[in-house]
Amino acid sequence: MKTHEIRQRFTQHFVNQGHEEVPSASLILDDPNLLFVNAGMVPFKPYFLGQQTPPFPNGTATSIQKCVRTLDIEEVGITTRHNTFFQMAGNFSFGQYFKEGAIKNAWALLTNSVDDGGLGLDPERLWVTVYETDDEAAEIWNQKIGVPAERIQRMGMEDNYWSMGIPGPCGPCSEIYYDRGPEYGQEGGPEADDNRYMEIWNLVFMEFERGEGDKKGNFPLLGELPQKNIDTGMGIERVACILQGVDNVYETDLLRPVIDVAEELTGATYGKDQDSDVRFRVIADHSRTGMMLILDGVTPSNEGRGYILRRLLRRIIRSARLLGATGATMERFMNTIMDTMTPSYPEIADNRERVIRAAVAEEKAFLKTLESGTQRFDEAAANLKGSGQKVLQGQDAFVLHDTYGFPIDLTLEMAAEAGLEVDMAAFDAAMTEQRERAKADNKAKKNAHADESLYREWVDNQPTIFTGYEELSSTAKVIGLVRGGQKVNEVAEGDEVEVILDQSPLYAESGGQLGDRGSIFAGDAQLQVNDVQQIGKKLWIHKATVTRGGLDLGSAVTAQVDEQWRHGATQAHTATHLIHAALRQVLGPTAVQAGSMNKPGYLRFDFNFTEQLSPAQLEEIATITNQAVDADFAVNTIETSREEAEKMGAMALFGENYGKTVRVVEIGGPFSIELCGGTHVAHSSQIGPVAVLGESSVGSGARRIEAYSGMDSFRYFSKEAALLEGVARDMKAKPEELPDRIAALAEKLKNAEKELENFRKAQLVAKAADMVASAHDVNGFKVITMRLPEGTAAGDLRTVAADLRGRVADQDALIVLAAENDGKVPFIVAATKSAVDRGIKAGDVVKLFGEYVDGRGGGKPDMAQGQGATPEGAERGFEAVKELLQSK
Repeated sequence: MKTHEIRQRFTQHFVNQGHEEVPSASLILDDPNLLFVNAGMVPFKPYFLGQQTPPFPNGTATSIQKCVRTLDIEEVGITTRHNTFFQMAGNFSFGQYFKEGAIKNAWALLTNSVDDGGLGLDPERLWVTVYETDDEAAEIWNQKIGVPAERIQRMGMEDNYWSMGIPGPCGPCSEIYYDRGPEYGQEGGPEADDNRYMEIWNLVFMEFERGEGDKKGNFPLLGELPQKNIDTGMGIERVACILQGVDNVYETDLLRPVIDVAEELTGATYGKDQDSDVRFRVIADHSRTGMMLILDGVTPSNEGRGYILRRLLRRIIRSARLLGATGATMERFMNTIMDTMTPSYPEIADNRERVIRAAVAEEKAFLKTLESGTQRFDEAAANLKGSGQKVLQGQDAFVLHDTYGFPIDLTLEMAAEAGLEVDMAAFDAAMTEQRERAKADNKAKKNAHADESLYREWVDNQPTIFTGYEELSSTAKVIGLVRGGQKVNEVAEGDEVEVILDQSPLYAESGGQLGDRGSIFAGDAQLQVNDVQQIGKKLWIHKATVTRGGLDLGSAVTAQVDEQWRHGATQAHTATHLIHAALRQVLGPTAVQAGSMNKPGYLRFDFNFTEQLSPAQLEEIATITNQAVDADFAVNTIETSREEAEKMGAMALFGENYGKTVRVVEIGGPFSIELCGGTHVAHSSQIGPVAVLGESSVGSGARRIEAYSGMDSFRYFSKEAALLEGVARDMKAKPEELPDRIAALAEKLKNAEKELENFRKAQLVAKAADMVASAHDVNGFKVITMRLPEGTAAGDLRTVAADLRGRVADQDALIVLAAENDGKVPFIVAATKSAVDRGIKAGDVVKLFGEYVDGRGGGKPDMAQGQGATPEGAERGFEAVKELLQSK
């Protein structure tokens, strides 16, 4: 049975039982505790936490959620049933059925025949575990389902008790295992061998609330939840493994095709040995995870989600290289995994080019990293051999890995080829130290969920009606006042408060548009609204200052939008749509929005793209945008279903979860169609001119365009014109002549600087004869030590050192030069061939000198250089060098 069919059967089974089908949320959610969605229940947390009432008519739901877990990336492929990306099929009950319902539903799907819509598993091969004190679940399995007592095992907190790892809902669970047969391990059930007995489903009976704790099981139970809930998770990949009769999850219909391509590209054979198999599995697993992350808007970078993606992609490249690949591989891997996943995720088809572009760009960048890392390794190996050593220090290997992104596997391979060893104990110690820092960092950032239960009453019963699409002033009733995190009945002048109204014309921050500014009036009382936020996309929180009088709960008020603020905000927000449309015309559909921010008169627009825009491209984007303004396009808004919006071609923002009814903003017919809840002008001409300020990088594979709109654009253009006129006046030229005039001046300046540089170098070289004449004789060595004039650059030091060495090439000579440049101390050591033969290595001397100027450096035996930070230590460094020579 294909994986796609397993998904369909799961969903249909629970829909038939009255569950509402909920689409998978994006892997990226606005949750401070999660980089990625890592469990099927994550999108439902507000309902489990009691912050919001579930919007499902029957109080039940089912979903197949995209999940990514990356805590143990290094373990991927070593075990044969764990993936970084997986699909968690789940069914959820919010105060409806409990243990018996969950158990019966799961058993029916697993054991019903294929003809009856089930998965057709042999019930005799299914084992279950329950929490050690959960007699109720054990009895249901035995008495209601008929599972023999000998196939029901009890386990402790570590195995059969679930929580999110932080304070919140928790409860005992019951897991279902499939016996794969004696060829996979010993008898005795899951407690004896969890390789033979593969876990396929976890049923969580969520009925308690836990407190703070430092590890699983080490936390107090604070009491019962208001209602008993069900959260289950069936591993789609594991069930596919069983139904397709393969040994592990990497050999199912989704991942095996990638392994086949890897065999073709590398010449290696899967199944030949353990090390190679792990690399094949890493390629398959990470190709899928990387593709799904890019699909959901992540781009490679050096921090956060982007760092995880970069790490995954580079492990693919590294693994392919270790298997024997010599050329590019990423495009083939990505195309293959997209082919296997498209039946379940049709959106892949529209994003194929974008995914490939991002992955291939990262491959090219990493191949350059490998090239530079190889060069650094070669230098380190040469220094080791030159000094007669055969062990690369662990710290050096760690720097290659951590600073330059050079994988330790390749370091080990190249060290072996060079006849060297690597101090892995020291390397592992450095890695462990880094991981501990990362864990401490992560723990510091991880907190319990923000308590929004204070607002639940209003979210459930009195959500805010937004009137701001039709009017800028509305009468309203104060249904809530919050001061200092507490509900209050009245507020007084000077208070900073949160005001909740039954309806409001003020826009709450969303979709990149900042919340409106405005006022709330009630008789003589006045409140200045400084921001508007929303909770659960239902409740408007007006953050305000009481500037006059006081306000009581239940008061009738008038809420007024600052018209100038709203006008500027709508101009900027609508201009964002035009720039997005223009961008896609110029760059193609691979340029996808990755975020935006707009406020009156200003906007910034982030998009996924791997290359810097040329001035011509940026000019074309600005031209198309302003042509759309000039065209006076009508701006239409349509409320429709998500399905109809997609048929219209409306674009959605990655990471944003939309309801069943969506708002489509259409500008100029097909020119721009997007899902958007923001406020907009009625006609594009009302935006006024749009001044595109420029574009920049905001991370690998992500770019940003910034622009002004309306009067801010006019002021910008006026300022630019005045500046241009002033420069033309000073240059005594017409504005149109300025480019040629400035280019001519720049060329003159460049030539003058070059002449000055050559003159300065000539002066330094001219002093060489004097420097040789002033050399010291130390133990048969001619030693030249000197501090060159302040401002001498490192390149000049090298020029002078090479010239001096040439002048004394027939002697045992050593040259040590230093200078001071912007507070830094560049220094260089050069040795003649005969000095090297006598045991003097420039690299060793550089390290010695560096100790006195708080610096470091390196190089070859005949020439090495470095940089320090303490100029006053140079003279002591020169003396230390002479003392070293005295001992030779």
